[in-house]
Amino acid sequence: MRQALLVLLVCLCLPSAADAQRLHKEKWYQEQWCSEHGGQAEVVLSDSTRADCITATHAVEHDFGPKWAEAIGQALYYSLQTGKRAGIVLILEDQRDRVYWLRLNSTIQHFKLPIDTWAIGAGAVN
Repeated sequence: MRQALLVLLVCLCLPSAADAQRLHKEKWYQEQWCSEHGGQAEVVLSDSTRADCITATHAVEHDFGPKWAEAIGQALYYSLQTGKRAGIVLILEDQRDRVYWLRLNSTIQHFKLPIDTWAIGAGAVN
């Protein structure tokens, strides 16, 4: 019983430990960017999914660099649901994250995906 409790406690602490390594939580970046671009954050769509930010022209997904591939699918789905152009804001916390920016944009260009991208964070060079 003690071992099961210990395992449960460790599992519950892991997500918060991962967040502790981040400068800010994703929501902080999302709210900042969305506000600067005149958008509405955390918009509930018709199928009860939640778009990170909806602007006049874009349905935008925000993700940290390592989740660049996941962001593509989410952005395209938000676009499908809203009829707006897909967008991705990739959070680059330091220069090492720039590899994810290159992967994201290379994939979008190669497959001619209808997605606009922005980078934010200390590792972003726009």
